[in-house]
Amino acid sequence: MGSDPQYAKWPALPLAQHVFTITNPYATRPAQQAALQSLQEGINEHSMAPLYKYLAHPTDGILNSTGETTSSSSSRPAGRKPSAAGMVATKSVGATLPWNEDVYNRLKAENDKELEAFQKEEDEAVEQAGETEIMAAKGKRADFFAKIGDKDKAIAAYEDVFEKTGILGTKIDLVLAIIRMGLFYGDKALVKKHVARAKTLVDSGGDWDRRNRLKAYEGLHLLTVRSYNLSAPLLLDSLSTFTSYELCTYSNLVVYSVLAGSVSLKRVDFKSKVVDAPEIKAILGADGDDKLLALSGAISAGPGAEDAEMRDAKDTVSPTAPTKATTAVNLTTLGTSSDQPEAEMAVDFSPLAQLVNSLYNGHYKLFFQALAMVEEQFLTQDRYLHEHKGWFIREMRLRAYQQLLQSYRVVGLESMANDFGVTVDFLDRDLARFIAGGRIPCTIDRVTGKGVIETNRPDDKNKQYQDVVKQGDQLITKLQKYGQAVRLRGSERA
Repeated sequence: MGSDPQYAKWPALPLAQHVFTITNPYATRPAQQAALQSLQEGINEHSMAPLYKYLAHPTDGILNSTGETTSSSSSRPAGRKPSAAGMVATKSVGATLPWNEDVYNRLKAENDKELEAFQKEEDEAVEQAGETEIMAAKGKRADFFAKIGDKDKAIAAYEDVFEKTGILGTKIDLVLAIIRMGLFYGDKALVKKHVARAKTLVDSGGDWDRRNRLKAYEGLHLLTVRSYNLSAPLLLDSLSTFTSYELCTYSNLVVYSVLAGSVSLKRVDFKSKVVDAPEIKAILGADGDDKLLALSGAISAGPGAEDAEMRDAKDTVSPTAPTKATTAVNLTTLGTSSDQPEAEMAVDFSPLAQLVNSLYNGHYKLFFQALAMVEEQFLTQDRYLHEHKGWFIREMRLRAYQQLLQSYRVVGLESMANDFGVTVDFLDRDLARFIAGGRIPCTIDRVTGKGVIETNRPDDKNKQYQDVVKQGDQLITKLQKYGQAVRLRGSERA
């Protein structure tokens, strides 16, 4: 039950990010060329004939938008395969993955040769060994299909192993492998189905490690379907126990956790779980004593720590963001036999740090600047965040507006525009959309003077009183009808 994870190596999810970068109009030309080179190297290194065909085939490939290889491709319909939408950013390709029939035939021949070896190993296991060896051979074939990017055959092979194994931990690992196949190809329906399946298995007796790994899987899935409010607790909880490096890097987990928490958590929870969380403070670049305390774990991320920090304003983290690029390190795995990669690409977390600190401390001009940098550096460049970047930016602006307006009954439009570093007309139009949608309870009066914003804060106590009166009236009406029915039956009996 507590065995090491199995089937946790394939597919190589970074290759899916490379495919996304090639088709991402926000990526720089050098970044697209580097992604193309890494993708070609990965295809050649692992003999990924099925993935190569899926991407680059002149008629069926999802990256073949120009049809330069064959004339028949010009008549191909513009539609994409269902899972293609999760792999590519747009239909336009920034860097071309050329189709070479000889290369494909070579890769396919290598695949066939390896499959023959797996089949031979399985046949020998059937004749000479036991059930364990047979299952091991089947598992190798399933992993092989996942390695070369053959989605349908990999899932079928994993399901075959799943049906024949009785070990709960292995079953969970197999379902997690299927989830990764779904994430690789952007198949959200498949991922949703098997996340629910994995939760059922874990609840039936899964061990601590697999339970924690599933948190990261589910949190990432919820992120892709824009359920940030459900994703944030799972991702934040995963920070201190993260070992799912087959899913994403620790740097990526930090980014996902901070963004999900920033847009969805209430202010008190945002303070305790993001602003003061030791894992996040250590990475986003807290200075001096705060950083030492964060690294040592002396700063608690629990509710009690929030109270102490709220009492001492001097402990508030400065909104000024560090400019040095930082490499994320999972503090809980240092000195252990974790599968954490020896080195990750250095990530500049300063926009995230400025976003978090400026939002909490009410420095709204810095917040808008940080939001623009976060969009440019993270939201437009990550395949899981790109799809919902417009929604995220809109919700973060809304959160900042709500945070400022809840402290005032009347605010000058020009004064608020100066606080946010935007024009009066932009603020007027932006607030009008939120007001019309019922997201901000206020009105804008520009008839006289330069314009004022009057807030209409809902009176919670009055609303509760009205609800009690309404429900009481309904209860009295029901009791009266019940009493009349009882009296009627009594007279009938008489």
